Amino acid sequence: MNIVRYRQWPTPGAFQEEIKQVFDRFFENNDTDESAVVTSQWVPRVDVKEEADRFVLHADLPGIDPDEIEVQMDKGMLTIKGERRSESATETERFSRIERYHGTFHRRFALPDSADPGGISATGRNGVLEIVIPKRPETTPRRIQVGRPG
Repeated sequence: MNIVRYRQWPTPGAFQEEIKQVFDRFFENNDTDESAVVTSQWVPRVDVKEEADRFVLHADLPGIDPDEIEVQMDKGMLTIKGERRSESATETERFSRIERYHGTFHRRFALPDSADPGGISATGRNGVLEIVIPKRPETTPRRIQVGRPG
């Protein structure tokens, strides 16, 4: 018996989102998520919200030990990557359906200039990764006096 991955669109809008992603890639729509250039076996769902003093990112990563998740910040790009390992099936086991994704994942996000990369923190609990990115204090323009030489 061959195992075939069953892929269902969880919501009616999911099909439209997939079509949008295809067109975005085709027309090279520059978005803040640079994950499309990286090969992943699955893509975790992520919510990003902006608050007054910080950005908060929540990623659904059920079944992954927080110690196995790698979060990096480099040149304004926040990267999340890791792997969800599959259970080893024995020859006596017969699956009638496989819906859960396994393998490596990789997500990248371009952070705005207001983000403070030095204060980023990440915690994992109950299958959800939370990344908190503080904002830099706002600066006000200052006038610079132009002097005369000599």
